[in-house]
Amino acid sequence: MSKILAFGASSSSKSINKRLATYAASLVSGGDVTVLDLNDFEMPIYSEDRQKEGIPELAHAFKKQIVEADAIIISLAEHNGTYTVAFKNILDWVSVIDQNVWMERPMVLLSTSPGGRGGARILEIAKDSYNYLGGKVSGALAVPNFFDNFSDDNGLSHEELKKSLDDLISTLEEDIAKI
Repeated sequence: MSKILAFGASSSSKSINKRLATYAASLVSGGDVTVLDLNDFEMPIYSEDRQKEGIPELAHAFKKQIVEADAIIISLAEHNGTYTVAFKNILDWVSVIDQNVWMERPMVLLSTSPGGRGGARILEIAKDSYNYLGGKVSGALAVPNFFDNFSDDNGLSHEELKKSLDDLISTLEEDIAKI
């Protein structure tokens, strides 16, 4: 059974990205899914000065989740065209533990928003940069107009988006089988 790590890169208690990541992870055949809440990993804002004082235990705990996973599904929230502060802070702390943040794990990157672009900008930023952080991106999908295209009962209702996500999950499963 594959261990799938999923999370929405947002600290919102009503995160639509967490809902999307959880749904996507549920589509992985035979997956043992762990869904993280970024609020469980709230740490001081990263700085070199704070790093000299020691790396927070929560950064090590987050990294341990990555190490124990066979694959990762992240749905990225976009705040002002970039990562949320909560996620960027975790990423900064984990990267000082090991620059190979994602441990060469197969990944599906998602993003969504209530608007028509679905967080497409942050998705492009992540796709471009995760290779440098040890990510093996199996594929990516931006889901626009979240509230029109998704329900907790039925998942994605937009047929083209649903097919795209199903195809991404199939590719992820193939990539997991290679490890």
